[in-house]
Amino acid sequence: MNLEPSLRREVLSRDDAPSDPVLVERIRAEIRASGPMTFARFMELALYDPERGYYRSADARPGREGDFLTAPETHPIFGRLVARQLDEIWRLLGEPHPFVVREHGAGAGALADAILNGLVADSSRLLTAIRYQPVEVDDRRVEALTARVGSSGFAGVVDRPAGGIVGVVVANEVLDALPVHRVEGRDGRLIETYVGLDGDRFVDVGGPPSTPELEGRLKGERVELADGQRGEISLAVDTWVADAAAALERGVMLLVDYGHEARDLYSTRRGAGTLLAYRGHRAHTDPYASVGRQDLTAHVDFTAVDAAARRAGLVAIGSTTQAEFLVGLAIGDVLEEVRSNPATTAETYLPLRSALMRLLDPAATGGFRVVAYARGLPADAGLRGFSYRVPRLPPR
Repeated sequence: MNLEPSLRREVLSRDDAPSDPVLVERIRAEIRASGPMTFARFMELALYDPERGYYRSADARPGREGDFLTAPETHPIFGRLVARQLDEIWRLLGEPHPFVVREHGAGAGALADAILNGLVADSSRLLTAIRYQPVEVDDRRVEALTARVGSSGFAGVVDRPAGGIVGVVVANEVLDALPVHRVEGRDGRLIETYVGLDGDRFVDVGGPPSTPELEGRLKGERVELADGQRGEISLAVDTWVADAAAALERGVMLLVDYGHEARDLYSTRRGAGTLLAYRGHRAHTDPYASVGRQDLTAHVDFTAVDAAARRAGLVAIGSTTQAEFLVGLAIGDVLEEVRSNPATTAETYLPLRSALMRLLDPAATGGFRVVAYARGLPADAGLRGFSYRVPRLPPR
């Protein structure tokens, strides 16, 4: 590999959160044996190494919910509104029994528990048909989810994922944690940023693209990086979407995540890329700090997601923001229901209002994208979650 030392950019580790020494030595050993690795490989090891990765370590870890607050963990109202969307999809499909919700990245069950309790709150008949299938890289999280929903009165609802389903594939903030290649425009060429070693320290090393698929992705999206502009490309998203879609015999794939269409994602306004690390609810830009003990994310390329879904035979049926999705599902009615309930106290109402601000704020999670793809739904089916649009002012 013809590496370019002039493109090396050392990133110093932070002293306040030491890396997992066993995992770090594994990564060093692979680099010493095979040369600099792609950042996608580094991210795969840092997050998903079977023994020491952030999501899989046998050591105690807070997990994503300990370092990055997702919408289901913000407040159960998010799951209650998702439950309304699931109920509508179930009815559009002809009320099949069973109706499977296969949630990828289900964690310890915040969304599952809120969905099931939401169906109860709305007296939904879907409760008689729903089966919940959590997809997780760590069985301990599946066990925690099963125990959590069981303690809420839903024992027996959880199944192990198997075979094809009729229902909904759900992924909330999953695609942003798929491994990404880091790239940079340089003198009209595409340079890939590899992970090398300077002594024992991880450093960035520039070199030619590891696969022509990287240039092919950008070319297909009509993207050309400016000189010095950096970005991330997730080739893993193609495989993830294809695999998830293959299991969907009839129903909807519902994805919630932060990201942009390619033309916006690779705008020069994001010239430094979007890769971030999260630890203890703090975001920073050093991926080599706290290896195995911090989350790594990059904004999702929804143009690539859409192309992968269509190749898998799915039909796009909705795209909106999280804020508009929740408003379309009558989040205001739920807030009023809670406010007018005689049993509601300030201790329960004020946290709900605070959570709504975060869920609806375009500068917080309200600006996340919500997209839906279907197989086997009626051609004229419209989902409530995609029915509302904030009025846009015409350009001046």
